[in-house]
Amino acid sequence: MGKTEKRTAHIVWDWNGTLFHDLHAVLEATNASFAEVGMEPITLDRYRELYRVPVPGFYERLMGRLPTSAEWQRMDEAFHRHYRVLVDTAELASGARELLAGRRAAGVTQSLCSLAPHEELVPIVRKHGITEHFVRVDGRTGPSSAGKAEQMTRHLLSLDGVSATRTVVIGDALDDAAAAAHVGAKAVLYTGGSHSRRSLETAGVPVVDTLAEAVETAERLVG
Repeated sequence: MGKTEKRTAHIVWDWNGTLFHDLHAVLEATNASFAEVGMEPITLDRYRELYRVPVPGFYERLMGRLPTSAEWQRMDEAFHRHYRVLVDTAELASGARELLAGRRAAGVTQSLCSLAPHEELVPIVRKHGITEHFVRVDGRTGPSSAGKAEQMTRHLLSLDGVSATRTVVIGDALDDAAAAAHVGAKAVLYTGGSHSRRSLETAGVPVVDTLAEAVETAERLVG
């Protein structure tokens, strides 16, 4: 019998706030959209403490009620309009390019599953020169008010030869952990994005401060 090979994780990466360090653009677009509907701007710390997915729940925390359908549509449209202008000021997270390239060179697999609109996600991933590192890139194709669980199900089913038991989702939001649990995968949450560490720690999964640590933790989880 041959030597048993060490298991390696298939990593499903989140985009916004994880591989893509765009929090300043998100906050600025959020406050610009708030201004259009007469809401007060918020600080980065308050944003990271209150943010949640699905996004209408974030507005509920701020407003004390869920936004009406008309309010939601107006704020969502305004946010994306401002974000499209600001997104060019954002870059990949520190070390992300090297991590992705290193994993691909080592022959292990990784993919990208994001709630960013698919038609906008694909060009920006290509622009940053990292498309080749993923076996699949999936953005959102449904309503922006939805969470990630069902999208993660479709994403994982589309990956040939990848089982949930060796899959680890790396993201910056509680919804990433919930989506991982929904498909029977594990999760590691990263503090460099949309949530505070205190918020992330409520998920009951490993919480880390760097993407390198996230990858190391992911490998331990399936090892």
